[in-house]
Amino acid sequence: MSTSNYDQFAKEYARENETSLLNAYYERPAMLELAGKVQGKKILDIGCGSGPLAEQLIQRGAAVAGFDASAGMLELARERLGDSADLRVAKLGEKLHYQDNSFDDAVASLVFHYLPDWSLALQEVRRVLRHEGRLIMSVNHPILYPWNHRGQDYFKVTEYTDEVSFNGQEAELTYWHHPLHVMTAAFIDAGFVIERVWEPPYSKEAPLEIVPELLRERDAFLSFIFFSLRVRGERTY
Repeated sequence: MSTSNYDQFAKEYARENETSLLNAYYERPAMLELAGKVQGKKILDIGCGSGPLAEQLIQRGAAVAGFDASAGMLELARERLGDSADLRVAKLGEKLHYQDNSFDDAVASLVFHYLPDWSLALQEVRRVLRHEGRLIMSVNHPILYPWNHRGQDYFKVTEYTDEVSFNGQEAELTYWHHPLHVMTAAFIDAGFVIERVWEPPYSKEAPLEIVPELLRERDAFLSFIFFSLRVRGERTY
């Protein structure tokens, strides 16, 4: 399986993440809105990157632990958050080194789409969540794969690579496309109830100069899809 090596462009990615339309004024505000009131909650930040979402959650009164596969991104997160969050290098899709029932909620910003299969990852997240705990996540919108890769089969789970630029540095990101029915089946099979599926608007606080002209007369655009999932029922594993 190909991987996206964020260590190669951690600083450039983090710098762009701070102010970009997609991250600062679209993905992150949507995640925070779905998270809602987090005062006093213990939250796991899955694929926390350089820590911008964790920082916002901490400022809203949450106790945050986070992990990321990139040591370079974790170094930036530690610079940002200091001792205010428990941060570890770890990979989604492997055994998580947290106790059962450790967290009230978990957030996963743009990380599940790096996995070919979500089964173990979702089971592990469910294990560390308390009863009625939530997993709030964003991934690439599945409609974008056939739009951007003409002739490809929407219904087939497929690995693909996009060339991108972060703050002027060229990079490659390798993803796995999952059609919507595969995503939702994975959630249900892992023991989650789907409470919300959302295609949110971007924040109207976005500076006009970073909004493409074609989007300025619109309230929303498709880039990511968001889910709010809740743990229900007794564990069977």
